[in-house]
Amino acid sequence: MEFEYTPEQLHLRKAVREFAEGEILPHVMEWDEAQTFPHEVVRKLGQLGYMGAIFPEELGGAGLGYIEYAIVIEELSRVDGSVGIIVAAHTSLCSNHIYKMGTDDQRRKYIPKLASGDWLGCWSLTEPEAGSDAAGTRTKAVMEAGGAVTEAGGAVTEAGAWVVNGAKTFTTNAHYADVCVAMAVTDRAAAQHGISAFIVEKGTPGFRAGKKENKLGLRASATGEVIFENCRLAPEQLLGKRNEGFVDSLKVLDGGRISIAALAIGMAQGAYDAALKYSKMRKQFGRPISEFQAIQHKLVDMAVDIDAARLLNYRAGWMLDRGMRVTRESAMAKLFASEAAVRIANEAVQIHGGYGFIKDYPVEKFYRDVKLCTIGEGTSEIQRMVIARQLLKS
Repeated sequence: MEFEYTPEQLHLRKAVREFAEGEILPHVMEWDEAQTFPHEVVRKLGQLGYMGAIFPEELGGAGLGYIEYAIVIEELSRVDGSVGIIVAAHTSLCSNHIYKMGTDDQRRKYIPKLASGDWLGCWSLTEPEAGSDAAGTRTKAVMEAGGAVTEAGGAVTEAGAWVVNGAKTFTTNAHYADVCVAMAVTDRAAAQHGISAFIVEKGTPGFRAGKKENKLGLRASATGEVIFENCRLAPEQLLGKRNEGFVDSLKVLDGGRISIAALAIGMAQGAYDAALKYSKMRKQFGRPISEFQAIQHKLVDMAVDIDAARLLNYRAGWMLDRGMRVTRESAMAKLFASEAAVRIANEAVQIHGGYGFIKDYPVEKFYRDVKLCTIGEGTSEIQRMVIARQLLKS
């Protein structure tokens, strides 16, 4: 069966591409060099509906599906992966966790602000000693006595305020987010089955951003720590059921990996487009280098990888839109797309030769930016573990 875009999807791709080339492209290298967070672009993306692409219209979202969402991330990342990852972390991690696991009150309170771009979100799972190994989480939340808390699903339990202490790292948007979804241990003996999720608003006493990382790539996107020091949270800031935060996080990551695959595909497309254009312009031995078979083979392999990655990702998005579990499919898409994008960026630099090493050409930045895709939201090694587990289960 041949995949065919709908007219609406084609229009969306064209609209996002025009926005990215008009509003982002002129500033890409300036933002990268100065590590400038693109506040104005994020605000405009919210006004256009892209910050809430996958949420229903009654909550202020655009009511789009995951294929459309992937198209948005692709087209932003084709110009600047920093903008792509800002939108991806905000949408498919922070906002989506609240949308999927929150109470009706939590959805009504937070999703409209996040979907409009009035508020920016971040999502904190990783810690210095707890990356792939969630059981190593040290941030803890202790419940004081008294009061009552309503958990997702309507169950009511006696509870008081939560007191949170600890630190998270590698949090995208940490320094500019208005709301953070963070995981903390609420039952140490239960390991990863004793972790709960909390919604924390900017300005909450005892909650602050910490060190901002100085990164290899995606430098206009702020990545850093969030720190909790006797941070008191009301019972209604618990997100989902107590002790099920990590289990819920795995479900959220199924969609998150689709967005990281789209991020990789977008940057791969940008690198390929630049390499193809350069190969037609650059002449050696009296003719364009695109006429040499060695260059043609590189371009062919790049184009095949992009198409394969995109179709893997659209399969996962199509399934997720229909309520299917996509743990295997999203991990496959993320694994293949991220590793293919690293190969494509490498070959794009090679096709440019010495100019590929110079910041005057976009492939240098794609080469630096794209590596994150094989690491973030589960390394390639973890993706293979996830896929193997699913294959052996079946």
